[in-house]
Amino acid sequence: MKEIQTSKIPYYIVDVFAEHKYEGNQLAVVICDEDFPESLMQVIAKEMNYSETIFITSIENYKVRIFTPESELPFAGHPTLGGAYILVKEFIKKKVKTISLDMKIGEIAVLFKYKGEEISEVWVEQKQPTFLNFFSTEVLANILRLNEEDFDGRFRIQGVSTGVPTIIVPLKSLDAVKRARIDEDKYYELVNKIQAKTILIFCPEPIDKKNDLHVRFFANYYGVPEDPATGSGNICLAAYLVKHEYFAKKVINIKVEQGHEIGRPSLLLLRAEEKGGKYYIAVGGKVILVAKGELL
Repeated sequence: MKEIQTSKIPYYIVDVFAEHKYEGNQLAVVICDEDFPESLMQVIAKEMNYSETIFITSIENYKVRIFTPESELPFAGHPTLGGAYILVKEFIKKKVKTISLDMKIGEIAVLFKYKGEEISEVWVEQKQPTFLNFFSTEVLANILRLNEEDFDGRFRIQGVSTGVPTIIVPLKSLDAVKRARIDEDKYYELVNKIQAKTILIFCPEPIDKKNDLHVRFFANYYGVPEDPATGSGNICLAAYLVKHEYFAKKVINIKVEQGHEIGRPSLLLLRAEEKGGKYYIAVGGKVILVAKGELL
């Protein structure tokens, strides 16, 4: 496979974590080369205005870079899945079980499941999580404009990182999750002083009873007030659930719904296990090709 050499820049639009077209988290996958200007990547990501845009800078070596409308990220889940899907479907064009993307954070393995000849699920395995600071319910209640009674007091609020540090916030009910609203002043007062810039809230009361958790994800710092589906955030959630034995065990295999509040219902599949102090974590879901074209 050769590098793309063209004055026109090929791109693809995919829906990630989507059960149906025009659901899930929409993503632009841009094909360029390693000499493509970083400043232009940032401009394109802002113009695309999705939560992230992934740039495949080497088809042969699976090198990629990820940008939000505001900045570059070392890793993000749904761009990893969407980018790997396009590499296999549009360029490799044969069944493969796994490929490894060369990312800012390092090599990340992506796995593929098939139904017949079609890719049915794409999964990303993640590196070991880092568990960060604990936070009081008072601080997060002020940021989320909730009452302290809305928080699930059985479990502490904690920052977790597997590449994108995230504050994991357990709430009691679907009503509490839906009522949450970010107070920007209090949000920036906190995140400007700490490593974690994103907030994931969840509860064990899903809209669709076949699912296990309902989630919302806020990333205002990166120009994304609310994300319809976030692989990186849910990978952090998976580590949190296992560490704190949320389901009374150190292994999970669950379905997580997200994006309902902003009209992009998504479904994420989470697997995680802790053995001897090591965590084995993967997030997966469906990817759907929506459109393709060229940037002039």
